[in-house]
Amino acid sequence: MEKETTGERIRFRRKALNLTQKAVAEKISVSHVAISQWEKEETLPRGENLLRLAEALGCAPAWLVDGDGPVFTVQTQTQSGLPVLEREQVSLWLSEANQVEIHRRVQSDRDYSGASFALVLWDSALSPQCLRGDLLIIDPEVAPQPGDLVLALCEERDMVARKYRARSHDSFELVPLNEDFPPLSSTEQSLVLLGTLMEWRRYRDGVTS
Repeated sequence: MEKETTGERIRFRRKALNLTQKAVAEKISVSHVAISQWEKEETLPRGENLLRLAEALGCAPAWLVDGDGPVFTVQTQTQSGLPVLEREQVSLWLSEANQVEIHRRVQSDRDYSGASFALVLWDSALSPQCLRGDLLIIDPEVAPQPGDLVLALCEERDMVARKYRARSHDSFELVPLNEDFPPLSSTEQSLVLLGTLMEWRRYRDGVTS
């Protein structure tokens, strides 16, 4: 497949943030014509314009230029907010974040990695500590310690949230906090750790956006 151009990456990030060309232009003090020209690659942003554009689009300048390296940095994630993903989007986010369309973000004052994301808890396996509807903040770059809550993929299809329990140097268990849910073992099931729970949020009105 042909590699995306700089203009296509600019357009993708702008649309992912639901911004018009005019809105982006106002953020970085250029004309909307300049944004249009960048997206068409009639000209390209450079120097200070590139840095301001990357900040406005919540991504790394280097990624905008050549598509290599991480889409996000800790700084840009902090500035633009953590994406709230659907479960179906997580695997794609971890492999090709630039292909995921983001509709909601949440702010955080903590320095999580650029791969971090938020996810609404969908079941009661972590109850009573975490309840269905709570917002989970997951960092894929933090290795879990025994007792940490983690997000994992079971048998390559089912996403689960459980407590991590190491059994040996190459095996572990994922234990629910709610006894109505089954424990899982890496010696019996195919388990892939997707990230470590860093914090969770509970909204009284149930609104996570």
